[in-house]
Formats: sequence, C-alpha cells, structure tokens
Amino acid sequence: MPAIPSLGGLRGRGGTRNGRSERSAAPVPVPLSAYVVDCGVYVDGKRLPGRWTHASAIQEVRERGEGFVWIGLHEPDGEQIQGIADLFGLHELAVEDAVHAHQRPKLERYDETLFMVFRTVRYVEHESPTTANEIVESGELMAFLGTDFIITVRHGNHTGLAHLRRELDQDPERLQPGPASVLHAIADHVVDHFLEVTDRIEDDIDEMETEVFGPRTRVTSEQIYLMKREVLELRRAVSPLATPLRRLSEGYTRLVPDEVRSYFRNVHDHVTTVAERVESFDELLTTLVDATLGKITLQLNSDMRKITAWAAIIAVPTALAGIYGMNFDYMPELHSRYGYPAIVAVILIICLLLYRIFRKNRWL
Repeated sequence: MPAIPSLGGLRGRGGTRNGRSERSAAPVPVPLSAYVVDCGVYVDGKRLPGRWTHASAIQEVRERGEGFVWIGLHEPDGEQIQGIADLFGLHELAVEDAVHAHQRPKLERYDETLFMVFRTVRYVEHESPTTANEIVESGELMAFLGTDFIITVRHGNHTGLAHLRRELDQDPERLQPGPASVLHAIADHVVDHFLEVTDRIEDDIDEMETEVFGPRTRVTSEQIYLMKREVLELRRAVSPLATPLRRLSEGYTRLVPDEVRSYFRNVHDHVTTVAERVESFDELLTTLVDATLGKITLQLNSDMRKITAWAAIIAVPTALAGIYGMNFDYMPELHSRYGYPAIVAVILIICLLLYRIFRKNRWL
C-alpha cells in the first residue's frame, strides 16, 4: 500500500486543505483602463474615430501638431494615475489632491498646467424636508488643463460627464478653441446643477416655513438645523468657486483664450447669484429656528398658565376639605343639618367664579 504523504508535506508543496489553497493569493494590480471612463482625440473640434489609450492619444495629437486629448478618470489610485502624470507632466501635489480628494474648490497653476477643483452636488429625493436625513449629496471633480490636453478626475457616483461629452461631440464648434472650452463646459455643467439643487432646496424651505407657522406644527428645531447643515454643504461647494472663475475670466493664464474668457464671466455671474441665494437660505433658516423656539416658549407659557389656573381652582375644595377634616368638637356648622350642602355650595361657587375669571383672561 503506498505511503500517504504527510499534511506538512502537502503544505510545503503548496497543496490544499479542504479544497482551499493554503497560500494567500498575491493581489492582482488593477489596470489603468479600469479607471479610464473615456479617452478621446479632438481635432478642429471633431472627435477622431477609434479607441485610444492615453499614450497613443497624446502621441497622435503631438504628431499632428494640432488638437487635444480629453481623458476622463473615475476615482483612480496613486499607483494607477502615476503613468498619466509622468506622460503629461502633472505636478505631484496636484496629483495627490486628485487621488485623495476632499478639497475645496480652487484653481492652481503649476508651470504650464492648470489644476482646478469643483465640488459637485446632487439633490436627494425625499418625501418631506421635515423627515429627510439627507438632502444634498456632494462629490468632487478635478481637471488638469494643458496646451493640448484636459484630464478630468471625478469622485462620487453622481458626477458623471458622459452626457456632457456626448453633447460636446455633437457640437464641434464649441470645442474649436481647445481644451479650455471643455473646462468651461464642465464649469457650466457644475453650476447648472447648483441652480437646480438651489431651486429644489428653496421649495423645501418654503414647505418647512409653512409648517413652522402653521397652527399645529410638528417641525422641531433639530429638523431645521438639519436643513441648515445641508445648506452649509451646498454653500461649501458654491462660495469658494467664485474666485477661481473670476480669475479665469480676467486672464489668469494664457491656457484660456480670449474667446473663452467671456464665457467664464457668465458662469461666474451665475455662481454669484447662487451664492447670494444660499446665503439668504441660511438667514431664513436662522429666522425659522428663532420662530420655532419662540413658539415653543409661548406654548410652555400657555401650558403653565393652564396648570396654574387649574391648581388655583383645585386649591379651593382642598383647603375647605382640609379645614373641616380636622377632628375638633367645636367647629362652626359642624353639627348643622345644612352644613355639608352649604360647604359644597361655597366650593362650587368659588370654583365657578375662578373658572370664569381665568377664561376671561385666556388662561383656560
């Protein structure tokens, strides 16, 4: 009978136990293509047909001496984006910001490259603002702009640019000025979502205002503070973006041609309008908090008046019953036939009199 190899021998040769490998599998590196949403080459505003890698795309553009490359990435890690960074000459600090996200909207210039950060927002559908746990969902969108390329890096599931890219592909005239026109289209796209979310939040605040000033409101200060937190989330995305857009409209860099600057000025005006509306939302919600607290105080005062009034009415029979409940032999009307009905009548008269006084003064 052949000898059965020992368990240790099986392990030493990379065998299995219970059908499972004893050696841990080495992590398989994720290719860059898994993070590249789209890569296109544009010449005279028209997208060239075919599938391109980031290396072949930039090579095609530089061999032609015209056009630009637009690469879209979704939540890449540092190792995978490094190949693109080396090929396009992206600054390491900007690459680090693009990978780790959690940045404020800003505009930075590194040699011949611009790095711009957008905060994106999405309105979360809900039945009522008084019961919702989240109203505004935020994400991030970064853009590297060069003379012949634009690279977009997005974080979040609602920040997709596929619809915008298809729209631009169908309108080559908008892309003729170069990659700066794509940056403007992205900025306009982000700000349009600001306007949409702002309109929806305004409707929610109007509904909440109606609830607060209603006769039987169930809105609490905690719910209003939740809305203030969501407005603050929107404010963090909108307000810091005004300065980068203003700088681009004023000729901050030669990467943005003159024919595109005026369009950035229009986007800047829209951002300013949204920022002013968001500021007014915050002030209105502060007013609603004060109104809610005032209603609570008035309700407490009303309740205390009612309690005090009923306590005063109840004190009358309590006092008389306490007096005539004492065990003394000589008390007025103690042995009278009409003593009990007389005391009851006195109690009822005094209680009714107090009740009418409190009702007249609106304590009851």
